[in-house]
Amino acid sequence: MLLIYGNTETWDALDQEGIEAVYAVHRAILAETRANGELLAADGLTVENARVVQVKDGVPAVTDGPFSESKEVLAGYYLLDCTLERATELAARLPEARHSPIEVRALTDPFEE
Repeated sequence: MLLIYGNTETWDALDQEGIEAVYAVHRAILAETRANGELLAADGLTVENARVVQVKDGVPAVTDGPFSESKEVLAGYYLLDCTLERATELAARLPEARHSPIEVRALTDPFEE
């Protein structure tokens, strides 16, 4: 899984580069990974109506916004079926990687009942 992070500075920088060019890179990666059978899912995430839920002393504490204890927020993801090396190569091609981190993570095995 490629986890795409960003913040206001990221979005401003990408906007200055030309947001259509950013979208074009994403469309190309989507088309390539779809054609290769690597793409399982991909989407962007919004901060609208986002909240953080944490249980403290048995009581859910809910705060507005997607903001955990970090500067960047999770902005989108690609779920791929490929090697670690391929995922790393694709992550480096994302325009956001020039401004914010892209995490490359493996999924755990599903829980068995």
